[in-house]
Amino acid sequence: MTSDETPPGSLDALEAKLLGAAPALTRVEVAERAGVSLDEAIHLWHLLGFAQVGDDVPAFTDADVAALEHTKALMDLGILDEERRDGLIRTWGRSFARLAEWQVALLTDVAAELGVSATEGGVTLADEVLPRVQDLQSYAWRRHLFSAWSRVVVDHAGASSTRAVCFVDIVGYTSRSKTMSDRDLVTWLEQFEATCLDIVLEHGGTIIKNIGDELLIVVDSAAGAAAIAQELTLRGDDPDDPFPEVRAGVAYGDVVLRLGDVYGPTVNIAARLTSVARPGTVLVDEGMYGALTGRDVGGDDEHDHGDRDDHDEHHEGGAPYRFRRLRRLSVKGYPRLRAWSLRPA
Repeated sequence: MTSDETPPGSLDALEAKLLGAAPALTRVEVAERAGVSLDEAIHLWHLLGFAQVGDDVPAFTDADVAALEHTKALMDLGILDEERRDGLIRTWGRSFARLAEWQVALLTDVAAELGVSATEGGVTLADEVLPRVQDLQSYAWRRHLFSAWSRVVVDHAGASSTRAVCFVDIVGYTSRSKTMSDRDLVTWLEQFEATCLDIVLEHGGTIIKNIGDELLIVVDSAAGAAAIAQELTLRGDDPDDPFPEVRAGVAYGDVVLRLGDVYGPTVNIAARLTSVARPGTVLVDEGMYGALTGRDVGGDDEHDHGDRDDHDEHHEGGAPYRFRRLRRLSVKGYPRLRAWSLRPA
């Protein structure tokens, strides 16, 4: 059957619609046309998370050739070395795979409401929906690209910069997820992420990524990070609020931002604090404590072995905080970590 004879509601028709043409090229032909080795092409498709096919299977189109040509051109221009290329493409693969799963779930629900199959719905909706979704994705990407570029310029072209890093972890996620259907679990997590996003954006933060039942958040200011952590834990403590109980760890210091991710000891400390925080509590490191109070605790060992309330109350940006110094923590990589419990005053 030729492409002209493909039934309009078939999976083949949907494939041609989404890929721009019916697949007619093998991976060997694609690599030859793009001027790259077959091993290199297979490596790049693997990074993107694509399923591997045999050398004689016509599973590709001219768009695959163009994608390899663009990648080769960027490397020839010196824009991407091999390490940066692999990191970027791996990030693309993970991000777009997750986005595609969510979009397909949405569109199949719409197709069901229209009384047609998922395949028929995909073909029917493609002409009207996909161009708009593609334009919106490009718009959002360009906006975020400018925002990220602006931060890099301010931070002197990729040098480390001072940020607050916050991890927020759902308490009892494993046990609760076992009692929910897959659909209910997805809905619950989406509501959790939507609420977090609203609160994070309100206080000038950015959600870097989801790590299972945990969020990694970066904020320019210590005060903004404290406000985010407090509001999320207070929401989780409210029995009338469907928002789940959470705990948080926040550290303030130098970080390195690269390819949409964040690295450095500050990130590690925030993660360690979260792992030992009690449900409904916020733990902060000495960087956060100093940024919020204006105190230098670098050589202060006065209360290292006490755990009484220090009655430290400070107003930063109009928000009152109360601190309780904890015994030094022994966590992986940091055997004597200073930490404070952050509470509303």
